[in-house]
Amino acid sequence: MNFYASAGTSNDGDSRKGAVAQKASTIACPDVVDRLEKVPRQSRKEVSRELGRLDAQIGAAYKRLVENRRAAALDASWTKNSVLDPLASKRRASLDRIRIALERAGVTQAGLEKLARCGMKDGGTVRPGDGQQDGGQQGGGEQDGGQDGGQQDGQNGGQGDGGQGEGEAPPPQVGPSPEDFVDINDVQPNVQEPEAQENASTGVFKSDCGVNENGKFNSDNIIVAPGVVNAAHHMHDYVGNQANDAFAVDEDLAQGETTCANQEDQSTYYWPVLRDLTGGDEADVNTPGGGLDGNVGKIITPAEVTMEFQGSPVGEVVEMPRFLRIITGDAKAFTNGTDNANSSWSCTGFEDRQIADKYPLCPEGSQVVRKFEFQSCWDGQNADSANHRTHVDFANEDGSCDEGFVAIPKLVQRIVYDVPEGTNFAVDSFPEQLHKPITDHGDFINVFSENLMAEAVECINSGQECT
Repeated sequence: MNFYASAGTSNDGDSRKGAVAQKASTIACPDVVDRLEKVPRQSRKEVSRELGRLDAQIGAAYKRLVENRRAAALDASWTKNSVLDPLASKRRASLDRIRIALERAGVTQAGLEKLARCGMKDGGTVRPGDGQQDGGQQGGGEQDGGQDGGQQDGQNGGQGDGGQGEGEAPPPQVGPSPEDFVDINDVQPNVQEPEAQENASTGVFKSDCGVNENGKFNSDNIIVAPGVVNAAHHMHDYVGNQANDAFAVDEDLAQGETTCANQEDQSTYYWPVLRDLTGGDEADVNTPGGGLDGNVGKIITPAEVTMEFQGSPVGEVVEMPRFLRIITGDAKAFTNGTDNANSSWSCTGFEDRQIADKYPLCPEGSQVVRKFEFQSCWDGQNADSANHRTHVDFANEDGSCDEGFVAIPKLVQRIVYDVPEGTNFAVDSFPEQLHKPITDHGDFINVFSENLMAEAVECINSGQECT
């Protein structure tokens, strides 16, 4: 496998292998989105713009760290003085703008200023000599990669604090590291399903929307940061609705074409692309979200994608509201922690063994599988929430929903890839997340017609299998 060099590395002797292992470090910042309690409609545009800035600031700071890792290794104070302190200053300014935008709408959000400071996190071991890239500038040079070197404000949603300047070399991809992989044969069966009760809704509604044969990709993040170009800093595969980009609103999605066989399903389903890191350059090697954000290698088109809407093991389900937004998993789980993580990796023939924090090494003839089980409990009122999580919830171990929530059809998304044995692969990620498998995530916006949603719920509640 071909692993790439990292930033802020330290050397640990490894006499058993006669080599020197390098420890990769990354920047870990508090996630602002998760802390937001209420974002009124009149504040959303400005808040989205600043959320985009915050992510761009981290990306620019991380790029600076990568390009100057020798200075970081030689001077213990370099990272704090040249990376973390300037980053905190920029984050304070963006957080203050978020606070002001909320206060104009009559909302007081306490504690935002406490989220400015970032730290460092160990990213794992990087093999010495395996395709390591120098990353460009060395020493403590003056290039900041921030407001003076990034994209302009305006249509990019105010990402002037980061991004790649024209003509600059892209940062090297950092990660995955050797310990991010595991042989599926070494994983014990671990899947347990709640037992269906007498009133369970046992039907399944399936929607066939293809495998992104259209090659629709972008690095936008319509749920978290609408109106901000490249807010995800990684590429997404899209199936279903073809109108999805940074600027799409509900009316655009309602009029969008769909790749789904049932044309009444105009929902948008998307997830980070998977790449073959040894397969050469992709067409996006010099574009934001691709190579300019450290996402390199050939995008692997899924061999199979299935979408199933399942019932509840304890009772009937109710209809989802149109334009319901659900994010499952956490794109920043490596630095945020696993509270919102929901990654699940496996191999065909071994799907009773699901892995959250490792990529599976599958035997010959077996395919890599990603599985997303979305939240299936809804608060009965809201199609979205300020942090994009609290309006939905996962069912309890017995399949029941907490008080105040009702069961909705559970979207289960299964994505299968032909990855030849020995191929080095990774999911796209924010640069500082080091392409860790725990950061895998899926996004869904329900744009079923009202008639189709009613049919799906009737199918599920009556124990049928329908399309």
